Amino acid sequence: MLPLCVYLPFNRESLKGKFVFGKNLDTPGDRHGFWLLVQSQNLFVCEDGTGWRVPRGSLPKAFEGKVELLVRLGTYLGDPCWAGSVVPDLESAPGFQRETLLPIQTRLTDDVLSLGGLAHQAIHWEVTSRHCPQCGERAVRMEGEWGKRCPRCAYEHYPHLHPAVIVLVRDGDRVLLTRKSFWPKGRYGLIAGFVDAGESLEGAASREVREEVGVEIRDLQYAGSQYWPFPSQLMIGFLAAYAGGELRVSRDELEDARWFSVGDLPDLPPRLSIARFLLDHYAHP
Repeated sequence: MLPLCVYLPFNRESLKGKFVFGKNLDTPGDRHGFWLLVQSQNLFVCEDGTGWRVPRGSLPKAFEGKVELLVRLGTYLGDPCWAGSVVPDLESAPGFQRETLLPIQTRLTDDVLSLGGLAHQAIHWEVTSRHCPQCGERAVRMEGEWGKRCPRCAYEHYPHLHPAVIVLVRDGDRVLLTRKSFWPKGRYGLIAGFVDAGESLEGAASREVREEVGVEIRDLQYAGSQYWPFPSQLMIGFLAAYAGGELRVSRDELEDARWFSVGDLPDLPPRLSIARFLLDHYAHP
């Protein structure tokens, strides 16, 4: 049985077999299926009486001539699933609502949110992989693959995934939480950061804690992971015990950091994030 964290939104497992990731990435003229119409970090959806859904069928007329890039992601509920990049100057479309893909504010269901996240990352890859990173020649899609090949130097490259660690530090009945200045007022979360070149996940977790708050940790344990498509991160969650050191906040990265009793926690990250998953499942000793 898979751990609960794999069913967090944006992980493909959260779709529970309803979505099949595509390798046949052709874009035939007769396009029919589900439409994931992305604009920046937003998804255009329509209301079905109980919530928001993605359109199904042919491309809605409101978006004809308004989609700059189209990618076939795979199939959802047996139908092709299309990711489309909507032109930035389209402010509204009759019968559609533009909803954020960011879990902090979203009103989307977990399925729609996960599909939208996959679409967002696929579009980002298409936009950022147009040219060979080795010689600058226009890259071409490898048949049946997400990768691109350079017709000049034959260099191949694939969608980039950036690993980042996120750490819940515990000390008895208290947890160490941090705050960034641009977060909603009063909200605190966990220490997190990208893995450096040549660095192990464990080394990255210890370094990030030391750099951001000045303390040492021990007994590091893997707890779970979440794909984070903004634009292409893999968040790897750890638990750690406080091993010593005085709390010193890195003002370059944080507005505040402090210890909180597990019985008196502040406003926390949204339930759809791995940060909240770690706090909900592992904060209590």
